[in-house]
Amino acid sequence: MPAVTEDQVREALASVNDPEIKRPITELGMVEAVTIADTTVTVRLLLTVAGCPLKDTLNRDITAAVATVAPDHEVVVDMGVMSDDQRKGMQQMLRGNRTEREIPFAQPGSLTKVFAIASGKGGVGKSSVTVNLALAMAERGLKVGIVDADIYGHSIPDMLGVGDLRPTQVEDMIMPVPVPNATGTDVQVISIGMLKPRRDQVVAWRGPMLDRALLQMLSDVYWGDLDVLLLDLPPGTGDMAISLGQHLPNAEVLVVTTPQPAAAMVAERAGTMASMMHQRVVGIVENMSYLTTPSGDRMEIFGSGGAAKVAETLSGRFGYDVPVLGQIPLDEKLREGGDTGEPIVVTDPDSEAAKVLRGVADRLGGRSRGLAGMQLGLSPAGK
Repeated sequence: MPAVTEDQVREALASVNDPEIKRPITELGMVEAVTIADTTVTVRLLLTVAGCPLKDTLNRDITAAVATVAPDHEVVVDMGVMSDDQRKGMQQMLRGNRTEREIPFAQPGSLTKVFAIASGKGGVGKSSVTVNLALAMAERGLKVGIVDADIYGHSIPDMLGVGDLRPTQVEDMIMPVPVPNATGTDVQVISIGMLKPRRDQVVAWRGPMLDRALLQMLSDVYWGDLDVLLLDLPPGTGDMAISLGQHLPNAEVLVVTTPQPAAAMVAERAGTMASMMHQRVVGIVENMSYLTTPSGDRMEIFGSGGAAKVAETLSGRFGYDVPVLGQIPLDEKLREGGDTGEPIVVTDPDSEAAKVLRGVADRLGGRSRGLAGMQLGLSPAGK
């Protein structure tokens, strides 16, 4: 057998990322030792927590990586667990040696685009739009995170098929739950539903607790380097919308409505609330716009013109263009996807609803940040 060195093995291991943290295991200090014998290579791996749910994935990836430099050796992965001090050291390294709670997306140097998905009233399909936009963006190669900020009506995990999963916690740092799917897209999610002891437990919180929950999901969760962060807000203009404006003033707001005038009227309020918090309204999405009949005609079950009216009103009110980004037709598969955890952009990509959602994702994911409507934090200088 050709000689294999420890440096070669460690270089191969540098290509293995922790499945949750998305960083090389060598960089995270998880490789405690490499022992090379005549016929075996043993890798001593320190898991972040006992009972790591993805240890089988790590074992497979490590075995495959070492085999590239030691094809004639048997690979043995000996797993242990990090000490408290080792975990704290890794946590400090991931946070850039910062010990205080800090929202990375609110920092001046953040390159993550933050979009809050809002609506004036419930039942307009805001969460369905959120999960489909996330997967559509990820299919374009973007790293996407989702915060289910609808504390009372959290449904995002179930709609992504991860409702029974729980996040891994390393010290006081929480790892978002990865969303497995057939396309291998990179999507992570956190929801208050994942942090409850029981799925059937009711969240009965008032303002200060809601603010604390949002802060925890933004600052205590290790998101890594995201391209896009989507926040699914509760309907209306309550505490969570105010907290979002305070913690993430750089977030841009996407308003979801349906065509009927009653829904459009309250959707205008959601957009106005965002402007009051100095956030830019990036556009309007109209859901349930029409039903295509077997003959090919369009049946406007819920009326028409709602999104156009909201866009016109908000554009005039704010002084910048608030476009209608898409009109999503009624589609039974869109509803079924939410129930089964299989969003329509993945299960039926050629459907009209999926095409519209992809179009919205492309417009959001490909746009650069504008300054119109956003607070710059500047004040006049004295003479």
